[in-house]
Amino acid sequence: MGLLDRRLLVLTGKGGTGKSTMTAALALAASRRGKRVLVCEVTAKERVADLLGRPQSGPQIRELLPRLSSVHVRPQTAMREYGIMILRSEMLYDLVFGRKIVKYFLEAAPSLAEIVQLGKVTWHAEKDFEGSRRRFDLVILDAPATGHGLTLLTVPEVFLDLVHEGPLAADMKWMQALLQDEQRTQTCVVTMPEEMPVNEAIELYDALGKHSLPRGPVILNSVFAPRISEQERVAVARGGPLLSAVADAADAHEARAELSVRYEKVLREKVQQILPVPHVFDRQFGIAALERIGKALEPIL
Repeated sequence: MGLLDRRLLVLTGKGGTGKSTMTAALALAASRRGKRVLVCEVTAKERVADLLGRPQSGPQIRELLPRLSSVHVRPQTAMREYGIMILRSEMLYDLVFGRKIVKYFLEAAPSLAEIVQLGKVTWHAEKDFEGSRRRFDLVILDAPATGHGLTLLTVPEVFLDLVHEGPLAADMKWMQALLQDEQRTQTCVVTMPEEMPVNEAIELYDALGKHSLPRGPVILNSVFAPRISEQERVAVARGGPLLSAVADAADAHEARAELSVRYEKVLREKVQQILPVPHVFDRQFGIAALERIGKALEPIL
């Protein structure tokens, strides 16, 4: 099975490694293959719509491109949707949860934001139907970075260690079953060839395994390939001041290429599968760049 054959795909990793870019590229590739895709973003700022050159979706599902929709999953909106679904009445929800004391309690309740955010994401992946057909073939979660991402994904496990019965516990059980089913869900760690991102990626990869969360390939983003030999760099450096900028650029490129080789080797010693994704040189990053990234991702799709 490839990544796009799952029902829920989670991307996480250290901030700044290109997690949202990989999310956008995977969503675009899936939609181009005829799948109806929903991207769920749970971080403070939406990124995927911007990458696709479309207006941001906000808390309501919006179609960005044919077969590709997104939603910004905000705790307050998700809490309201969940409460109305359970109570089966918008008026009753407003009567109960509109009170200041109840709002204060909910805002102070530990992990409640993560519970309702994850609940909305998994509901769209598992229980969102239009008639007899699933509304979306694939849900992609652009999860928070590293530690916060792991916290979000282990909310059902932590909750069920404390509470075993009741409606919320029942929801936690099916959510956990979905997250731990490798036929339906995979979590991919995104990293880049630098010391701290790679170390965090390895730690996160191990932690996912300890919590029985199925792990997809680690995506090594922004890989530089060696292009300029030592002899060529020496020849350019001998060109004098006029070629000094070219010489500096060549040295910088090869330094990045050496890091790419080194940290790809480190990852291959620690994780089951990695996929290097070349650095994309585009002044205006948009759909064309995402399509090139999508081609690099094809071996795992």
